Amino acid sequence: MTHHIVKSWPKYFEPMLKGIKKHDMRNMKDRSYSVGDTMTLQEFDPFEGKYTGRTADFRITYKTNRETPCALSSAMLDDNAVILSVEKI
Repeated sequence: MTHHIVKSWPKYFEPMLKGIKKHDMRNMKDRSYSVGDTMTLQEFDPFEGKYTGRTADFRITYKTNRETPCALSSAMLDDNAVILSVEKI
């Protein structure tokens, strides 16, 4: 299992922190995400160009991409895109 540390913009970070948003779309070009992996979201303000200092940890519970498709993923998702279902830990 792998632990990923990734940026998250405030408008996406906040609903994930509150447990409202339970998925995250990521680029797999430079990472290989797997079910069971953990990830730390680091809130990053793109307008200030810096991290806010807030973080949150999640476990990947499911992934949808071209290898593990849903009804439309093979037609709609880019080859490098993955949708991760996550739970806060």
